[in-house]
Amino acid sequence: MIPLRDNIPPHSFPYVNYGIIALCTLAFLAQMSGNGEGGSIVEQYGMVPIRLTRPDEAAVMTIQEAVQTPTGIVVQEREHVLAESALPPWMTLITCMFLHGGIMHFLGNMWFLHIFGDNVEDRFGHVGYALMYLGTGIFAGLSHLVTNLASPIPTIGASGAIAGVMGAYLVLYPHSRVQAFLPPIFSFVLPAPVFLGIWFVMQTFNGISTLGASASTGVAWWAHSGGFIAGVIAAFMIRNTALGRPAVTQRRAFASR
Repeated sequence: MIPLRDNIPPHSFPYVNYGIIALCTLAFLAQMSGNGEGGSIVEQYGMVPIRLTRPDEAAVMTIQEAVQTPTGIVVQEREHVLAESALPPWMTLITCMFLHGGIMHFLGNMWFLHIFGDNVEDRFGHVGYALMYLGTGIFAGLSHLVTNLASPIPTIGASGAIAGVMGAYLVLYPHSRVQAFLPPIFSFVLPAPVFLGIWFVMQTFNGISTLGASASTGVAWWAHSGGFIAGVIAAFMIRNTALGRPAVTQRRAFASR
């Protein structure tokens, strides 16, 4: 399901949310224009679990490649030593949030952030939202770390922090509704808790399915679940205190079909 919009208009201009989208965009453009060094940027600034848990060991990935031989195409494995981290490994828990693995990964994350982030910034305030975003993103990275302690695979993406935004939205706007699109043609309106609840259950189910797996699936499912839970906790902490701003009471109507 792809969210198209919600029915909560933002009360204030989401400076921080747009700033995060701008930073992610600049980082993605740097990856794409790196003259073949996009992979190196990921290796230098992505969060590699083994670098935090075993700092004295080199990070070595096993890469599978299709090779043409006289008898046909065969898949061969080779070892690849990752480029050295450009920062102390713990700092990559932050820098990894601004990198992405491809155009669809980038666009999907930015769209979800655009839909849900402005309303959460309304309630947290600009500074509070920035701190919440970074905090839930770090917690998401740690959630992935503890389930992949010896992984040499770089972890990148804003998904964990955006999951935190979605978890906070669930708590702060329980009566909101979301217009969603299910490709190829279905459009419908759901209560926000239903939409976000389905999303969270899917992440957690996929995370459970990877426990004990010998290889990474390529998706940090536990980062998504961990970030979502951190966002829920953060929202409960500010919802009924002086730290949070008043709820937006306006609603906008969806176009009839």
